[in-house]
Amino acid sequence: MKIDNFFAELKRRNVYKVAAAYAVVSWLLIQAASIFFPAFNAPQWAMQIVILIVVVGFPIALIFSWAFEITPEGIVRESEVETGKSITHHTGRKIVGLTIVLAVIAAGLFVFQFIRARSTSAPRQDASAARTEAATISNKSIAVLPLANLSRDPDNEYFAAGIQDEIITRLAQISDLKVISCSSTQRYKGGGQNLRQVATELGVTNILEGSIQKANNAVHVNVQLVNALTDSHLWANIYDRKLTDVFAVESEIAKTIADSLQAKLSGSEKTAISKKPTENPEAHQRYLKGRFFWNKRTGSDLKKSID
Repeated sequence: MKIDNFFAELKRRNVYKVAAAYAVVSWLLIQAASIFFPAFNAPQWAMQIVILIVVVGFPIALIFSWAFEITPEGIVRESEVETGKSITHHTGRKIVGLTIVLAVIAAGLFVFQFIRARSTSAPRQDASAARTEAATISNKSIAVLPLANLSRDPDNEYFAAGIQDEIITRLAQISDLKVISCSSTQRYKGGGQNLRQVATELGVTNILEGSIQKANNAVHVNVQLVNALTDSHLWANIYDRKLTDVFAVESEIAKTIADSLQAKLSGSEKTAISKKPTENPEAHQRYLKGRFFWNKRTGSDLKKSID
């Protein structure tokens, strides 16, 4: 048989069309398996078997299309088809029609896979971005946000601001920590912000937030330490102390933060964060008020701070 006659015979026997139809069916089968196998927790070798069957079946399908013909009476050998009977053309149109239908289904499945891949890749990209972001910012960095004043008396706002400032001052004594200044965190007063966004804007990994309630000679402090880039709580505590013990609370908070962030403290740093600046609670109260009004930087507030 001449080569030209061979290719013409391949076309007449619909071998080309069967090959195209088989390719579409194979792709559709593999895509369907990739969707449904994970849903049923199928092992990895199950997909490998499907691919192996598809590969082995390809030459078998070509041989079958060469040797057999589909007729209204069923599948018969090519040699048994009557000469001149135009059955192959009719069969070819059926194969083309079936291929088109399967191609449309395959295209729909491809679109589904594409949309699903886009929707699942977004969270992965966010997670990857979070890991990259966390890697570039020191794990030993912290910002102490303004503490909420839960006291019934709004004039006690100075006390919450003063405790925040003193916690920052104690943490700043630790050289192994990166601590954001009090002035840089004031714009986040009032809460409600996204902690990850706040941490990114301030260039830190960790955030300390909380509240203070002062009533007569008692003080209630509620604080929590959060890794803002991973949204994980590292530590939280509630302190109910006398007003005279507020320095001990500040020291304990600073020490616990250093331990949580695995910061190394020298002997002098341990002494600095544990230091009690005064034995006079009244003097401490007046000092906090003076600092509070001084930081407002208005004429009337500066006079109050001097008083």
